[in-house]
Amino acid sequence: MSNGSSFNEFLLLAFADTRELQLSHFSLFLGTYLAALLGNGLIITAVACDHRLHTPMYFFLLNLSVLDLGSISVTVPKSMANSLWDTTAISYSGCAGQVFFFFFLFSIEYSLLTVMAYDRFIAICRPLHYGTLMGIRACVKMAAVAWVSGFLNAVLHTANTFSIPLCQGNAVDQFFCEIPQILKLACSDSYLREVGLFLVSACLSFGCFIFIVLSYVQIFTAVLRIPSEQGRHKAFSMCLPHLAVVSLFISTGLFAYLKPPSLSSPALDLVLSILYSVVPPTVNPLIYSMRNKELKDALKKLIHWVQDQHQ
Repeated sequence: MSNGSSFNEFLLLAFADTRELQLSHFSLFLGTYLAALLGNGLIITAVACDHRLHTPMYFFLLNLSVLDLGSISVTVPKSMANSLWDTTAISYSGCAGQVFFFFFLFSIEYSLLTVMAYDRFIAICRPLHYGTLMGIRACVKMAAVAWVSGFLNAVLHTANTFSIPLCQGNAVDQFFCEIPQILKLACSDSYLREVGLFLVSACLSFGCFIFIVLSYVQIFTAVLRIPSEQGRHKAFSMCLPHLAVVSLFISTGLFAYLKPPSLSSPALDLVLSILYSVVPPTVNPLIYSMRNKELKDALKKLIHWVQDQHQ
């Protein structure tokens, strides 16, 4: 195979060889996917319908839930379908679509988590300026920048990846198409151009990471100065869910992409990909609703309204 245009499909990594295990994988992913749809769908509906949640923090949380729904929908349904129909094939265009949309949503989510850290920093450390710095127009602009930059980033990486000649077959060692696995199929050193782009993206991501860390250092310093225990508890309840989501998102993603080659194996890569692509969209709604009284009240109100409509 001289290049990517000489074949019209890729072969994804199968979770299991036996029919029983394939159906078990289908059932497990179906339950996970439905949980993610339910959790994120409830948050989106609650924030959209409850006027008390029309604040910057919940506006960004709504965006995050939309991204989580999108990112898990890019990878899991195709993997479920392959297990159900006992196949590993994905079309060339389908593979390119997975690469584009996953990178697109992944990039936006990282930018959005950075913006949310800034929102928490202003709310805790600069409360008197919160209304000015985090007005509706400012929030919309920050969200728009995150979405547009994610789109441009995804277009650049996807176009560059699929312009590289592939000489190592069409078997992708992952349950969905992702750039590092496709680069393993590249001819000789032709993948170095994409590696260079990855290094630029990694530097930008590292800058966001440093910003998040510095923001939380100042946040926790300010919180510990709050005299009342109730005030500290409220501040922590605002920040800890976001910090937990950031930690889960960054730690799994960084380890998956930056682990030493000596640790690389199909089984480990598969587990890590699930940790950073499937687990966060599923557990994020739970993390955000556990310590958030306003959100829990809105969700209870929504559930009671749905129950009343069916009676």
